[in-house]
Amino acid sequence: MAAYYFDTSALVKRYAQEAGTAWVMGLTALAAGHDLYIVRITGPEMIAALFRKVRTGEVTQGDALRAAANFRADFQAQYQIVEVTDGLADRAMTLAEQHGLRGYDAVQLAAALGLHAVRHMGGLPPMTFVSADSDLNTAAQAEGLIVDDPMAHP
Repeated sequence: MAAYYFDTSALVKRYAQEAGTAWVMGLTALAAGHDLYIVRITGPEMIAALFRKVRTGEVTQGDALRAAANFRADFQAQYQIVEVTDGLADRAMTLAEQHGLRGYDAVQLAAALGLHAVRHMGGLPPMTFVSADSDLNTAAQAEGLIVDDPMAHP
């Protein structure tokens, strides 16, 4: 069993057909038994991403509603949620400044780095940071995280 931290750009592939969907589905399947982590803001980010696909004509309203319902169920039952704290927000500001990240990307990276530190202190194996955002992946690698991009697994 491995541990994976997903940002929204990667996790959306579980709920909408995109390049990398099959790979993400394999990692997130219950039978795989992996620990799956996301930060609290992934909730609104995911719903926004799904319904943006309606606006762009990539999916139907019905498809987005079904995907959102599936995500909400998984959000409650399958994902381990990293909460946004004052310290996490402070670290995100620093990361945004250091790496030129967008706000929510900096929060995603700060959450992953905090989780990485907790796992390390607990003697747990490192987790893999999963994102389809090349700028965020570059920053995560610079911060010492193991990174994988679903786009590398079409």
